[in-house]
Amino acid sequence: MNQYIFILEIVGTIAFAISGALVAMKSKMDFFGVVIIGVITATFGGIMRDIVLGSVPPSAFSNPVYVVVASVTSVVVFLFAYFNVNTNKITQKNAYKNFLLIADAIGLGVFTAVGVRVAFFLHPTAHSFLLVFCGVLTGVGGGLFRDICVNQLPQIFHTDVYAIASIIGAIPCAMLMHAGNISFGIWVGIGVTILVRALAILHKWSLPVAKNIHD
Repeated sequence: MNQYIFILEIVGTIAFAISGALVAMKSKMDFFGVVIIGVITATFGGIMRDIVLGSVPPSAFSNPVYVVVASVTSVVVFLFAYFNVNTNKITQKNAYKNFLLIADAIGLGVFTAVGVRVAFFLHPTAHSFLLVFCGVLTGVGGGLFRDICVNQLPQIFHTDVYAIASIIGAIPCAMLMHAGNISFGIWVGIGVTILVRALAILHKWSLPVAKNIHD
């Protein structure tokens, strides 16, 4: 099971490092900035989760493989963009948007389920609220800090359904784990989160905004 979780964490790390690097490049950051934002996006949610659970030092520091994988992924993304000779701006913009959405959805789904699993492993008798909270924190924490670093309003507060997708995926994941179906719970958590996020993007689902409030 530990090897299984490790593989999922690597998949999530790569996906979120890609999304972080893409956002950094869109913000006109240099090579160093792209790598740092990629690493932050891929690891910060897990760091905050481990602190909440009292697991210190966080796994991102005790096992440097996550930082290494995120760094290498960010470098590859940067180099691909740097040497890309495609001059069609519309094609580039569409490719960037689609790649970002796909990578972000995969990372959100994987890290939501992994966050629930880690919380359940460390505190198997804890209330499901803790498991769901840690799943959502792991899923959205890196993106939240990424957006702050690039001086953007965090995506979870204004875009299509995002954190809600993580919550919806984390709830059945936690319930199934408490019922003893750990592996099935992980896949349900990943699948439901990605599905809800994909539907939100496709149908432009979003929460209501108080548009009549002015400065």
